[in-house]
Amino acid sequence: MSTAVTLPDTIRVLERGWLSANNVVLFDGGRATVVDSGYVSHGAQTVALLREVLAGRRLTDLVNTHSHSDHIGGNALVQRTFGCAISVPAGMLPTVAAWDEDALLLTTAAQSGERFHADRALHPGDTLEMGELVWQAIAAPGHDMDALVFHNRDRRILISGDALWRDGFGILFAEVLGLGDGIGAARRTLEAIARLPVDVVIPGHGAPFVEFDDALARAFARLRAFEEDGSRMARNAIRACMTFSLLDARSMEIDALPAHLASVPLYREANARFLGLTPEALADWLVGELTRAGVARREGELLVAA
Repeated sequence: MSTAVTLPDTIRVLERGWLSANNVVLFDGGRATVVDSGYVSHGAQTVALLREVLAGRRLTDLVNTHSHSDHIGGNALVQRTFGCAISVPAGMLPTVAAWDEDALLLTTAAQSGERFHADRALHPGDTLEMGELVWQAIAAPGHDMDALVFHNRDRRILISGDALWRDGFGILFAEVLGLGDGIGAARRTLEAIARLPVDVVIPGHGAPFVEFDDALARAFARLRAFEEDGSRMARNAIRACMTFSLLDARSMEIDALPAHLASVPLYREANARFLGLTPEALADWLVGELTRAGVARREGELLVAA
């Protein structure tokens, strides 16, 4: 059971369900900053939520923890609506400028996003003033190799993005795709986070929590399990991303799943590197997993989001 969390009055967390990451809104008098903007198809909802919580304040800045679609998908609409400047991790700035949909994992994971303009690059070690507090940007590679987390030492608060959740962390895409040492990077990130004074974590998904040491222990255990069994990591990636896609599309033809899994780079590479299943066998496993987990149900020839 999670302990109640108390945050400063200058911080509001809009806890979102998939497909969107949480939005963290921080007030500085009559202006405000939001961290992460949700998924593109939730854009109108994000704007409505922000209007309500801003209550007449001016949104001047949008800050991204990393480049994935559930965190940057609302950027363009939020920027058009509120006229805010957008700051992104320095490593992702050229990718955004070129709008490289492979590097942004949009085509790689069959997801969507709207091109936006980034105004500022954030480097590890940079400081930001948000919510009447000073935050340090800290490199957090692993889930996204260019990711940042934001730490306020005075109030011992960590905005962790997808580097640390209450029960784990985000998919290690570089490791699954064979593009880098995602496991090693994630371990170094968790070790760096463990050295910080933290009383409250505001994650990219799920409610804020105070069980910092417990969350770290769970994350390290998950990392060890992935290191010992790469197939477990691959299955987790396929299951999570297909759940995301199904929630977005609402339904998929079961007969079309093998071809879809063979055509999307993430699923194709994860299967080839770790599982070695035929597309048909992978589709059979996936349908069974999603229905057993209660996130989908079969309706005739369709797999439908529950």
